[in-house]
Amino acid sequence: MDPCPFVRIVVKNLAVKYLSSSNKSDTSFYCKMKIKNLPTQISNIPIQQAQQLLDQVHASFCLNKSQFEKLNEKSNHPSFLKIKVYKRELGCGLLSESLCGYVLVDLRGVENKVSVIKDGWVEVDKNVKVCLNVRVEPDPRFVFEFDGKPECSPQVFQVNGNVRQAVFTCKFGFKNSGATNRSLRSRSSLTESGKSRSWLSGSKKEQGPKERKGWSITIHDLSGSPVATASMVTPFVPSTGTNRVSRSNPGAWLILQPGQSTWKPWGRLEAWLETGDQLGYRFEHFPDGIDAITLTNSTLSTKKTGKFTIDNSSPGPSPLSTPSSSFDSGTGSFSDGGSGSWAHLLYRGFVMSSTVTSGGKCSKPEVEVSVNHVTCTEDAAAFVALAAAMNLSMDACSSFSTKLRKELRQSFQD
Repeated sequence: MDPCPFVRIVVKNLAVKYLSSSNKSDTSFYCKMKIKNLPTQISNIPIQQAQQLLDQVHASFCLNKSQFEKLNEKSNHPSFLKIKVYKRELGCGLLSESLCGYVLVDLRGVENKVSVIKDGWVEVDKNVKVCLNVRVEPDPRFVFEFDGKPECSPQVFQVNGNVRQAVFTCKFGFKNSGATNRSLRSRSSLTESGKSRSWLSGSKKEQGPKERKGWSITIHDLSGSPVATASMVTPFVPSTGTNRVSRSNPGAWLILQPGQSTWKPWGRLEAWLETGDQLGYRFEHFPDGIDAITLTNSTLSTKKTGKFTIDNSSPGPSPLSTPSSSFDSGTGSFSDGGSGSWAHLLYRGFVMSSTVTSGGKCSKPEVEVSVNHVTCTEDAAAFVALAAAMNLSMDACSSFSTKLRKELRQSFQD
């Protein structure tokens, strides 16, 4: 498989310092960063208190090949990264905001290799200077595209520019959850301790027609061999007195890879409905021989197309966590070096993303996976299976007052 060229434009090490004695303790700064046709990103800017700057990522813009090429087009409209710097001041109990100024970073001539575009201090008004470091980093990815909805057993193509090559086939179906559970119980070390129920067997109390269970999708290579599967191991059931799957009782999928004459757990995806028509989700990865690592924990809109993303180089609090350690993607440091802490280093940066369409709508998910996390066909297939499970979770979490599409119904359901 040949990866597609992507680049990432990273803004780091932002800081503010005053050029006069006008520094006030009740003043703070933030900025809005924008590249044409890409979403605006916002970050707080610390006031420099010492000579040493924090090594922190404040924004990260990802561009595919066509977007990157547009930056280098010769035209009368050059491409810029625009960083607007704002000041917040508290006076007489009221918070006021004002634009200090902005920095324009010319992106023309940017090359697809590690390079620094701008580094150092820039004066934005007569009293304020801003320090910044803007760099380009190659970010090659594999891109896969489903040729239809996951529940319609589509083919999966690898996409590279205008070339589409079939690499996987999918088979959606319904499995006997009891048989699946028996085959998984041999991995007793993966059973969650300290919880009121087993995530492999589901809750025995919640039975009846109002449940969505037993869904599975198996990924096959072109020879027909199964290389990954996503199996719904905890039914999606509504909370008492509602038609909604709640955070307190989420449904769950187990993503598996083939092992020695059996399947081995690779990851676990939970999904539920938040208030405000948001789909909540959490994904844990099971590196061989170490504790589960939570790679992402976030929400998506159930009303429009969104992206399920595992990207630990983005600014903000890192989603990475284990019971015994924590990791800061901005600084690249971790604490309480527990059994899973070193494994966080394997999952720094972009891992994957997948388009997710709201339940009931036609979807052809597109999946991007970092080349750093694909060492074999089974690795790529596991990410494809995860993307399928995320899309199917939109339907699994839809209101139980509405009827599912026929592809998702068993004769005794709905």
